[in-house]
Amino acid sequence: MKGTVVVSLVVDAEGRPQNVALLAPVYSDLDKLALRIAGMDRFTPGRFEGRSVAVAIALVLRLQGCVAQIRNEEGLKVDILRLRSQPDQRIGELPQPASGTPIGPDRNSGELARVGGNVKAPIVLNNVAARYSDQARRAKIQGICLIRLIVDAQGMPQNPMVIGTLDPGLDQNAIEAVMKYRFKPAMKGNQPVPVMITVEVNFRLY
Repeated sequence: MKGTVVVSLVVDAEGRPQNVALLAPVYSDLDKLALRIAGMDRFTPGRFEGRSVAVAIALVLRLQGCVAQIRNEEGLKVDILRLRSQPDQRIGELPQPASGTPIGPDRNSGELARVGGNVKAPIVLNNVAARYSDQARRAKIQGICLIRLIVDAQGMPQNPMVIGTLDPGLDQNAIEAVMKYRFKPAMKGNQPVPVMITVEVNFRLY
């Protein structure tokens, strides 16, 4: 049994994977194996202005496995999936919209459009409150987490990065919430264009 599974995850400021989820499954037991492997991985964390930050990534895992038969605790024979070789892993790109303007470059200038002048800023149409972790609540951590991201030409958030950290757990929850935002895209004249923006995620105890 072999296949290539793609998962999404957040690498936190300590290099640990969080929020591991399937992006491109193969619909076999290899999917479960890929989730388990990705959850045990350790990474060099992202860096911004000399500080470690949480970053969302895609992880591509090429796996080869075989089915082995063992006896469980009750003495019954059961099939399990085992790796035949060391998994081949690499960092991939998070998915982009299937149509429309590509993420990142402004197709007129080859760069991200800059808000200002004839480029109107994107407008938030729907935002989602970030979840307060129990640990942060008990520690009474409050403040603002800053997330830098690209709003693409379809108004979808892409490539989030924490540039103003608050707490590792809250940073991850902030990324998770911001990725559910929906925007009216930035406009350059009558043309929607991708731009980079910074979003403030406010954590307050009431």
